Amino acid sequence: MAQEPDALLRALHQAYARPLQSYVVRLTGDHALAEDVVQEAMVRAWKHPEVLAREEGATRAWLYTVVRNLVIDDRRSARHARERTTDTTPDTPQPDASQAVLDSWLVADALEELTPEHRAVVVGAYYGGRSVAELAREHQIPEGTVKSRMHYALRALRLALQERGVSA
Repeated sequence: MAQEPDALLRALHQAYARPLQSYVVRLTGDHALAEDVVQEAMVRAWKHPEVLAREEGATRAWLYTVVRNLVIDDRRSARHARERTTDTTPDTPQPDASQAVLDSWLVADALEELTPEHRAVVVGAYYGGRSVAELAREHQIPEGTVKSRMHYALRALRLALQERGVSA
């Protein structure tokens, strides 16, 4: 007798799984949900063996009613109201930028130790992308002075970074 319900359930699955799945896909347009709903309907049929003993038409009607109710329950659920499925992720993974942020803080802190004249040429050249000639015109100093300030500024910057534990 224990084999009989299992055999009936297998036969029920073979007979109705595909049509039920097609029905749910027509209702929802969601193949994954259709598989889940049909599986849940079969589990409910397994939990209610009296369904397996009914006439074929009554069993079919019961399964379609269960499937329709499961779809309705899903559509009424909070998950359906608040969640949206998508094939693409909303964010593309980004590399961890925390080290770059810490490095920029370290350099900014070291730049604070430079004199305003030295800091101006370093910031103008490295962050502003300006040439020696442009910096000379901007600060109204000779190009040689810009080069000299850059040399001593970089030396002082290297020392300031070494004091903070950065090795060259």
